[in-house]
Amino acid sequence: MSRSPGSSVGGQAVIEGVMMRAPDAWAVAVRRPDGVIEAQRNELPRLSSRNALAKVPFLRGVFVLVESLSLGFRALSWSAERAGDDDEQVGRKEIIFTMVLAAVFAIALFILAPAFAANWIKDLVGGNGLVFVIVDGAIRIFLIVGYIWLIGRNDEIQRVFQYHGAEHKTIHAYENGDPLDVGPIQKYSPRHPRCGTSFIIIVAMVAFVVFLTLAPLPFLIQVAARIVLIPVIAGISYEILKAAAGHRRLAWASKPGMWIQAITTKEPTGDQVEVAIASLLAALTPADIEEVKERGEVNAAALSAQYDLGTNDG
Repeated sequence: MSRSPGSSVGGQAVIEGVMMRAPDAWAVAVRRPDGVIEAQRNELPRLSSRNALAKVPFLRGVFVLVESLSLGFRALSWSAERAGDDDEQVGRKEIIFTMVLAAVFAIALFILAPAFAANWIKDLVGGNGLVFVIVDGAIRIFLIVGYIWLIGRNDEIQRVFQYHGAEHKTIHAYENGDPLDVGPIQKYSPRHPRCGTSFIIIVAMVAFVVFLTLAPLPFLIQVAARIVLIPVIAGISYEILKAAAGHRRLAWASKPGMWIQAITTKEPTGDQVEVAIASLLAALTPADIEEVKERGEVNAAALSAQYDLGTNDG
């Protein structure tokens, strides 16, 4: 039995392509230099069916975040190879090393740097712990938005942002029961409330509230607590993001992230939407694909995508 049109999927943009995550599998599709769309499907049941802790509210967000980062790096590795930007696929050790390096960079830039800068400003103006937390939060938001804006000036990143828009538009069409063809998909907004960009902004907002409770503590203890409480903040942020996507009264929580998506998503071309469709089709079950075909014409280029059968280990 196929899922209802309202069933949710997720994804991310990769190099010259899109990764899609459905309940039973994840897939990635790219357009190769020769113009052919190539896709790969990897079986991967729901996280909650593989780990009992992933069903627990406020804990599940941490597990989802870790798995999303892992799948994201694997999809980027595969897309880089197929798009001709890498001579060989990145191995598991390289992926782990890159993930650790990225985590260290994020902690240093978005947690430690704002804290030390805020403490210096607090001492300069003679403020208290509350001033420190407010300045710290303001610097963090500035760094996040500034970093996203800065990398977005790169032409290659602009293409990734276009694929990001193609991913969102395709998910909108699928979840609303529309045909998966370029025309019906292009009418949708490139922004989506469940986007990782929204999650990042919600994390910054939740962190500000959590850190307010630490204001009376000594500086070094506050810095240590910022690192220790990362899983707690991620868990709370995930629950807010999930609730905001399902309840109109909480939609305001996704608004700041939707505004930032004006930077991280761009209007895609038709051929980029075709790649997003191919990725989604690769992630769906045969029953789901039949349901999609009943809606109307499915994009021919996406249906004719070549499949890489080199791995299926999830």
